[in-house]
Amino acid sequence: MAMYLTLLKFTEQGVKNIKDTCKRAGDFRTKAKSLGIEIKEQFWSLGAYDGGIVFQAPDDETATAAMLSLSALNNVTTQTLRTFDAAEMGKIVARMS
Repeated sequence: MAMYLTLLKFTEQGVKNIKDTCKRAGDFRTKAKSLGIEIKEQFWSLGAYDGGIVFQAPDDETATAAMLSLSALNNVTTQTLRTFDAAEMGKIVARMS
């Protein structure tokens, strides 16, 4: 499965309901599992982004559907990056001419 990193920013609604953030994270983990997504880690952070999710999904379409579903709840905005581990990156650079 492909690996992804999603960066999260709270919306005004998400901040207003901040006390529910851990419950929402758990609910999302359950929803993601039903889509065939494995959440590896969920983080809250300081700085430019309020949190992040590291997950594996079977394909880009499934990852996109999950992040659109999350964003549609209007508690966070998302920026998702397809990521590669060292073995995958090694195969990528081996293709270079």
